[in-house]
Amino acid sequence: MKIAAALKNHKNNFMKYRFLLKELVRKNIKLQYRDSFLGMFWTFLQPLLMTLVLVFVFNNIFGRSSNGVGNYTIFLLIGRLLFDFYSTSTKRAMRSIRSNGAMIKKVYVPKYIYPLSQVLSTFITFLISLSVLIVMVGFFNITNNNPIHLTWRVIYCVIPVLILFVLSLGVGMFLATVSVFFRDMENIYDVLVTLLFYVTPIVYNIQSLKIAQNSAQMRIFKMNPLYGIIGMFRAAVIWGNDFSHYWDMNLMWYSAACAVFALVIGFAVFYKNQDKFILHI
Repeated sequence: MKIAAALKNHKNNFMKYRFLLKELVRKNIKLQYRDSFLGMFWTFLQPLLMTLVLVFVFNNIFGRSSNGVGNYTIFLLIGRLLFDFYSTSTKRAMRSIRSNGAMIKKVYVPKYIYPLSQVLSTFITFLISLSVLIVMVGFFNITNNNPIHLTWRVIYCVIPVLILFVLSLGVGMFLATVSVFFRDMENIYDVLVTLLFYVTPIVYNIQSLKIAQNSAQMRIFKMNPLYGIIGMFRAAVIWGNDFSHYWDMNLMWYSAACAVFALVIGFAVFYKNQDKFILHI
């Protein structure tokens, strides 16, 4: 009964401040492109330019083979878009409490609103940036240059996107708490994200590494929830005709479990320490 009452109280509190959350999300999006000449167009242009650079470097200069990945440009673009959302949203959530310190000291607002608004605003720009993926798939199909044969299974993309959102929110809430008390966390997390980028199969196909499926190295790769999330998205878009071979249900449930665990831990740590924030910001 106590849990039900607490959940009801949190729900009522969220509904009370939902309009503030909406305004914060809108403000975050506007501030992101406030001094930019191209504005929201950068949401489309930035991932496209970055992908083209990475394709040129890894597919041409380093001789990275695209065998086994179908269309390497789309393969790389998917990994880049999803990883950028995770990286950007968690970093912005991490800084949200400290950057809104003056507001927190003056006006009462549920403090979780600040990291939540950062993750939500980044999620919206991420959804907009997916338009570049649609355009690129259309380009390759129209020009018949290594086309992507989309199937109805493309709707399964929703699953990894939702898992990624939950994971990012949970990690963001945890980082927002830790960074208040331990300010070096921002620098440490920058290094960790860089390491995570290279151990996540974004610019390379893990099958090309010729690692045995049951080896310790492969198990380490699969411990990273982003491995399953990005793999599921690619399976739905690139390998729809061989979907059952590339969509791993075990990885899906593992990634979902990691996301829920991160969310529970993130909110638990946040709520336990939020009353101490005002002493450190």
